[in-house]
Amino acid sequence: MSSQRLASVSYVMPVLNEEKYLEAAVLSILAQDFAGPIEIILALGPSTDATDAIAENLALAYPVNLVRNPAGTTSAGLNAAIAAATNDVVVRVDAHAKLMPGYTRLAVEILNQSGAANVGGVMKAVGHLPFQSAVAWAYNSPFGLGGGAFHVGGKAGPSDSVYLGVFRRSVLQELGGFDPAVIRGQDWELNLRIRTAGYTVWFDPRLQVEYHPRSSWRRLVRQFYDTGIWRGQLTRRAFGAASLRYFAPPILVLAILASLVISLIGYPIALVAPVLYLAVCAGLGVYAGKNVVPGGDALMVVVLPTMHLSWGAGFIAGLFAGRA
Repeated sequence: MSSQRLASVSYVMPVLNEEKYLEAAVLSILAQDFAGPIEIILALGPSTDATDAIAENLALAYPVNLVRNPAGTTSAGLNAAIAAATNDVVVRVDAHAKLMPGYTRLAVEILNQSGAANVGGVMKAVGHLPFQSAVAWAYNSPFGLGGGAFHVGGKAGPSDSVYLGVFRRSVLQELGGFDPAVIRGQDWELNLRIRTAGYTVWFDPRLQVEYHPRSSWRRLVRQFYDTGIWRGQLTRRAFGAASLRYFAPPILVLAILASLVISLIGYPIALVAPVLYLAVCAGLGVYAGKNVVPGGDALMVVVLPTMHLSWGAGFIAGLFAGRA
């Protein structure tokens, strides 16, 4: 890795139907205390809301550049924005996210000190309404997403993958950026290629990004089912690199289906398993207590099964049958 000190930043953000969150995400970038040159590049997908108008107004007022992403996918949008980037460091930003103060400065310091190709930290999920608050708690808990470091924290050091990512642009250019065929899980796939090429992916819990999860049941189901599909496909592509925790939700799906089938053929005692699972989810709602918006605790019995079963069903579909 070159010893040249990284000193300039390009923020890249794929955007699609993000009228509620886009301005706050861009303002969180502009509030960063990084002293070097910056540019913000928004890759605009075919939105059907007011996203494009908001982006155009931001471009008039701030150092925001707009590029088109007709495919509308995250990977294609990231690649379009990266192709337009001119600075040393590429900071990936999600329109549903806000960078915490000092994020950029610290990330560039870590890149320079560690020699890593990509650094990242913790996705700090935040919800403002009861359902979204319950989802956020599940994101931040090992009971929701399995306890990955970028959800629950951990020690700084080399990692398989990190949330979003702050990259050396030279490495992205060398490896060809994100795989456009990977619709979800593109960060994990790219980080696998980074590590395979001999570079380091570095996690540091001091790097935090505020993330606003889905606020409706239907959107949560769609998100987790789609994510599960692509995780299944990526697991099929690189089975040996898959974490064991990826297999917990699909095993849960199969266990519940087996319990239902066994009960239908005359053994209702088998229903004890799914009932106990729901009881545990309800208990976790009580455990969450004051850490969620009032009403969010009672919704945990809906949110956790939705996340686990949607993701698990998608994983099975992706692993054995490709994308649905």
